[in-house]
Amino acid sequence: MQLENITPAGRSEPKRGYDDACGTAHALELIGERWSLLVLRELMLGPRRFSEIRADLPGISANVLTQRLAELEQRGLARRRRLPPPASVQVYEATEWGLEAEPIVQALGRWAARSPRHDPTLPISGVSILLSFRTMLSEKRAKGLDARIGFRFGADGYVARLRKGRIKVARGDPSSADAVVTARPTELAAVVYGGAPLDTIEVAGDEALVRRFVTLFPLPPKVDAA
Repeated sequence: MQLENITPAGRSEPKRGYDDACGTAHALELIGERWSLLVLRELMLGPRRFSEIRADLPGISANVLTQRLAELEQRGLARRRRLPPPASVQVYEATEWGLEAEPIVQALGRWAARSPRHDPTLPISGVSILLSFRTMLSEKRAKGLDARIGFRFGADGYVARLRKGRIKVARGDPSSADAVVTARPTELAAVVYGGAPLDTIEVAGDEALVRRFVTLFPLPPKVDAA
C-alpha cells in the first residue's frame, strides 16, 4: 500500500505501508499520518466546510488539509457533499465507518491525558472540547441529571443532552436549552479542566446547572514520571 505525503517543498512522495497484517498496522496506514486523525475528529459532530476545519486546526496548511481530506475520502472515512439551498456550499462529513473511529479518539485522549507532559492550556477546537466531555464524563457525578446545555463557539452552535449518566452532543440551535454557554473553546476547557472561575465564560439561563456541569469531567490521574 502506498500513501502520499506532502514534503515541505510541496512535492508529493510515496510513503510505504507497514507490510504487517495486524489491524493496528493497517489502522495507522489509514489514519496514522500527521493530522489525519485530527481532521477526522473535526468531522465527528457533523458536516463542516473546509474553512471551518482549517480554522480549528491552526497548525495545518491549506495544502496539507486538502491532501488529508482527499486521503480520508479515498479510504472511505469521509465524503464531500453540497448542502441544499440556501446554503449551497460544499462540506465534508465523516462516513458511518469514519464515525466508528470516535472510541479510538476517546481512548487515545483519555490515555494521553495521564501524561505529565500534557498541556491542557494549548488551543482546542469546539468539536474537540465537546468530544472530551463524552470521553471524561463521570457517570457517578452525572447521576440523576436530566438537562440540555447549549454551547456557542462563534457562529457554531451545539446542544448537549445529559440523561441517565450519559451525554449526547449534536449541532443545533442552543437557544432552547436549559442553559447556554458562550465562550471560546479554550476558555471553556480552562473552566472545566483547569479550575478557572465560571465568570471566565458567559452563561445564560440556569447558572446552577452549568456550575454542576463543569464538575462532571474529572481528568484521570497522571502517571508517575519517575
